Amino acid sequence: MRNLVGNQLVMVGFGIAFFLVLVALLANLISPYDPYQTVPAAALTGPRAGAWFGSDQLGRDVLSRVIYGSRISLGVAFSSVCLAILVGGTLGLIGGYFGKWIDNVIGRLMDVLFGLPTILLAVAITASLGPGINNAIAAIGIAYAPLFSRVARAAVIAEREKEYVDAARILGATDLRIIRRHIVPNALSPVIVQASVSFSFAIILEAALSYLGLGTQPPDPSWGTMLAEGRKVLELAPWLSIFPGAAIMLAVLAFNLVGDGLRDILDPRMR
Repeated sequence: MRNLVGNQLVMVGFGIAFFLVLVALLANLISPYDPYQTVPAAALTGPRAGAWFGSDQLGRDVLSRVIYGSRISLGVAFSSVCLAILVGGTLGLIGGYFGKWIDNVIGRLMDVLFGLPTILLAVAITASLGPGINNAIAAIGIAYAPLFSRVARAAVIAEREKEYVDAARILGATDLRIIRRHIVPNALSPVIVQASVSFSFAIILEAALSYLGLGTQPPDPSWGTMLAEGRKVLELAPWLSIFPGAAIMLAVLAFNLVGDGLRDILDPRMR
């Protein structure tokens, strides 16, 4: 923990991540304007006093939309990572603990999904289900499930061979009790580290799906949809793409640094 506090980059990452989460939670309180309010007279007006990030094609305040976009973009990323942990982590836990044919079946299924590029898998799932926030969450969650399955499986296999698990089994503990009381708490560390890293990639993937029109749908603001809208008038109004793009870059940087910090805390090999 002392090494973590002494690492300035990691602390900067924690600070930025905390700030972004706070902005998302308090969006309705700190946003200067309604992100859906249109002011045609202010359409494509550049940054100025009272509208620090300028206005878009419909005269909507870009700063307000970036603030509300953080709620959607971070919310989708968080929900999708939780879904990936639930699905992939559970399958990895089952396969790693019971082994034999169960592990083989789950492993081959995960290998099939792992063999597909994450972005293409997410696009294919979203295109099949239809555009929308909920479908984007499902697509990103399924796309990252194989990664968490492998991480959880490796951690569970390492734990199931230890003496305390054998002792619990000799004392008559059921498999469910062993998993709940012993395996899961001791196998969580690598999953948490992987979640913090995957969160930043989920932000990028959500932005990509929204940019392609498969994620968040207009007029709801997300950083990806704002980039897509700004692309059409990039030369005329570059601020429409600069500010949501900067928000994505800042969020990805922050959560990558947070992942490094959590790895330093939770991974014994880094101590």
